[in-house]
Amino acid sequence: MTKQEIEANKAEFISLLKSTGREGVDDLIEMLDEGKMHFFTAPASVNHHLNSDGGLLLHSLNTCKAGLKLREMVIAMKPELEGQLNRDSIVIATLLHDICKADIYHPTLKKRKGDDGIWREVPSYEINYSNFPMGHGEKSAMLALMSGLEIYDDELLAIRWHMTAWDLPMQSYELSRCLNTARDEHPLCSLVQLADGIAANLIEGGGEE
Repeated sequence: MTKQEIEANKAEFISLLKSTGREGVDDLIEMLDEGKMHFFTAPASVNHHLNSDGGLLLHSLNTCKAGLKLREMVIAMKPELEGQLNRDSIVIATLLHDICKADIYHPTLKKRKGDDGIWREVPSYEINYSNFPMGHGEKSAMLALMSGLEIYDDELLAIRWHMTAWDLPMQSYELSRCLNTARDEHPLCSLVQLADGIAANLIEGGGEE
């Protein structure tokens, strides 16, 4: 992804966030733009979807756009859910669901065999969880709170549980009940989970191993 594309995506991300009119948005953006976070230039993964500079930003935008389209479809089929699928809540939850990744990927060089059979060093990333080892969904929710952003319960729950059971210790009865209750009581949770999957698996696809 070129620097121009990353800057264009960054401007779109900031515009969407600011369109919610939430208190604390500017502080959140400043936090994400800090050197130790590098959210706007981080990859979305190391070996899978959007594993390149700016990938995390693009994935967040793709998830947001998928979420807003899903909202239109769901409301058309079940209008009574409109009040529980607030447009601004979808923007907040989808754009922030993966901010936990912003400080874990660091540029490095890795050896990879080319088609000619020769091993060469190529740009890649390494993973380091030491800065704030809180977890995945819970870390994103915590970072949003720590930034001072005005954020509501259903948005926090949608962020926390966006990975569904993939982020769930299966031996934990309590956590499985929390996940199921969050989805039962807050339709936003299911919508964000679906939007994330559509973005990662259908729009973006897997990266090269």
